[in-house]
Amino acid sequence: MSGPRDADVAFGLGFAHSEDDFATLQQVALATRGQLAATEGRSAAVTDYLVHLLRVWETVNAKYDTDLPADVRQVLEAYADGVNYYAALHPEKVIRGALPLTGKDVAAGFVFKTPFFYGLDRVLLKLNSPESSDSASLLLDSLFTASLAPACLAPASLAPASIASAGLDAFPITHEAIPVGSNGVAVAPARSADGATRLLVNSHQPYTGPVSWYEAVLESGEGWHVAGGFFPGSPFMLHGHNEHLGWANTVNNPDLIDVYRLIINPANPNQYQLDGQWKDFEKSDARIRVKIWGPLFWTVHREVLYAAQGPVLKTDHGVFAIRYAGINEVRQPLQYFRLNKAATLAQWRAAMALQAIPSLNFVYADEKANIGYVYNGLFPVRQEDVNWQRTMPGDRSDLIWNRYLPFDKIPQIWNPPHGLVFNSNNTPLLAAAPGDDRRNTHH
Repeated sequence: MSGPRDADVAFGLGFAHSEDDFATLQQVALATRGQLAATEGRSAAVTDYLVHLLRVWETVNAKYDTDLPADVRQVLEAYADGVNYYAALHPEKVIRGALPLTGKDVAAGFVFKTPFFYGLDRVLLKLNSPESSDSASLLLDSLFTASLAPACLAPASLAPASIASAGLDAFPITHEAIPVGSNGVAVAPARSADGATRLLVNSHQPYTGPVSWYEAVLESGEGWHVAGGFFPGSPFMLHGHNEHLGWANTVNNPDLIDVYRLIINPANPNQYQLDGQWKDFEKSDARIRVKIWGPLFWTVHREVLYAAQGPVLKTDHGVFAIRYAGINEVRQPLQYFRLNKAATLAQWRAAMALQAIPSLNFVYADEKANIGYVYNGLFPVRQEDVNWQRTMPGDRSDLIWNRYLPFDKIPQIWNPPHGLVFNSNNTPLLAAAPGDDRRNTHH
């Protein structure tokens, strides 16, 4: 794709992506709006509920115009327009309710998917089924089955889909397990026979679905020239290279989620205790329209609660609030666009310092022979002398963190003496040649 402006290129990418995978683009849009169950049925009801629980649209509507600069919004909206133009030419392929796509829909996709890369789904499943955290069925049943429809309209054969695990698909709906094993390697000129710097980008993603790679080359007259992998619904290259530098991502596993057990007012179940006082939950209604069979639909209403810590889950064994890295964050598109257009290591590091992408390893290389590894994460600044591996008491505001370690304090290795950095979903303690991985050097 090429064009004089970034927006022109984004429009072309949206149109081309629609030509190749229009059905998936529409499913992604429906999922991020919390409307997937209306087309996919009961198995997608959990996804729709999570959109409400995580306040995806409250975040997007509140911050889209303030936190995303005009140039980023123009790209998001141009990509959406490219999809809409394709839809106008092929109305027979449009899924009812999916279009028109908007820039906010594209931004919402980032807000929704990102926490599942570092395992938020596993925490939700464990809270609902501490004895069996590897199955989504109990979560689905506890949330929906009792009022989905009469048994004759919701047969047992409508088995729920699995929820993403360990960032395998970074999206809450998948029907088959996806193998883990992403790889990234950067090699400095000193280790190359021809004196070239090399970067291996080898993430293991599915061939189809909401996180399947779409490979493309983009070039605009405004300096956006990239080649690499895009997800359905993303106008930004997620990893690959531009004219000057590139990076590979692998999934990492930092501790970015905390669970708080709340004390509920015995005289008022709509209140929880915080610092010796009863506080009202913030409440909203998740209205989920579920396709049962053929033309039959069932509308489910589920209460959504929010506490000072974050989203709240009521379970058979207690009421819990969840706080996770990147909560209420909408700037992921900004960081990816700045990474796409970075021409130097300094510009790339400045983009990383935006800290809107809450997890993922980054393996870096550039035309100036720099190589590096970043164990990227939004690491909460937590109170010391507290065992954060356990469920936290929910009645103390001093345990609600609100800051992250700055980018220059997170584990990273730059230009190690032996000229090699790598990652295959392993820890940052083994990311370079022996000795180099202990240096934790900063450029």
